[in-house]
Amino acid sequence: MTGADPGLFGPASVTWQVHSDPVMWIAGVRALYLQALHPRAVRGVMQNSDFRRDAWGRLMRTASFVGTTTYGTTDAAERAGARVRRIHRMLTATDPDTGERYGVDEPALLMWVHCAEIDSYLHVARRSGFRLTDAEADRYLAEHLESARLVGLDPGAVPGNRAEMAAYFDKVRPDLAAGPEAREVDDFLLRPPTHPLLVPAREVLWRRVAHLAYASLPPYAHELYGRPAPAPATVTRQLRLAGLLLRRVPARVRWQLPPKHILRAMARLGPGARPAPYKLGR
Repeated sequence: MTGADPGLFGPASVTWQVHSDPVMWIAGVRALYLQALHPRAVRGVMQNSDFRRDAWGRLMRTASFVGTTTYGTTDAAERAGARVRRIHRMLTATDPDTGERYGVDEPALLMWVHCAEIDSYLHVARRSGFRLTDAEADRYLAEHLESARLVGLDPGAVPGNRAEMAAYFDKVRPDLAAGPEAREVDDFLLRPPTHPLLVPAREVLWRRVAHLAYASLPPYAHELYGRPAPAPATVTRQLRLAGLLLRRVPARVRWQLPPKHILRAMARLGPGARPAPYKLGR
């Protein structure tokens, strides 16, 4: 649709295509596992919310933020970012060992949350069979300097390609640990509270997602959590199978799930804005 606002990324971006893929739900759970390994960062979450009772709400709010910033108008994305920054400015956490009180919007903490999330999206997408060249993977990371800016980071300090991202994880790794808060996140993700009638579905469906998300973590994360994972080749096969099955669900059916960011973007921009992996090869 001529003159319509394409938003921060637009239909020609790598982000537009990747974020429409159904394996993003597995990637989102992987991001939670990874984020919980930074004690200062996860403490900020646990001390400022009832994670156990509101974890689903938190997951859905994150998904809505990603959907809005990816497929919404520029104004909607900027407003979503401003709301996140405003909330973060008001929140603090306390180190139980030292008594130090610190803001959850410390750049180092925002950086960890951002990198763990974006790395998880890219890692799971590629490992599950979503075809991206190395150049496209670098483009994806460069595009997300915009999402880093939205949450209050200086884009110039954020990893913008695969080499910079790898160097960042090497640098931050000594700060990681599986403290009590990480154990609580792990326990929740394996056994989220649910209605008794839904327990069978949780055991059959959710636990598979959680186990696969955990298995896709880097080896050092498995060591910190102290739970083994299948061999990497096995995990890759499982991710590819999950990707194959999930992608067989028609996109139009998947995109009917609230809050329908993709369908609204297509209504705004026209049918040519429809996300599709093959468009990356053009």
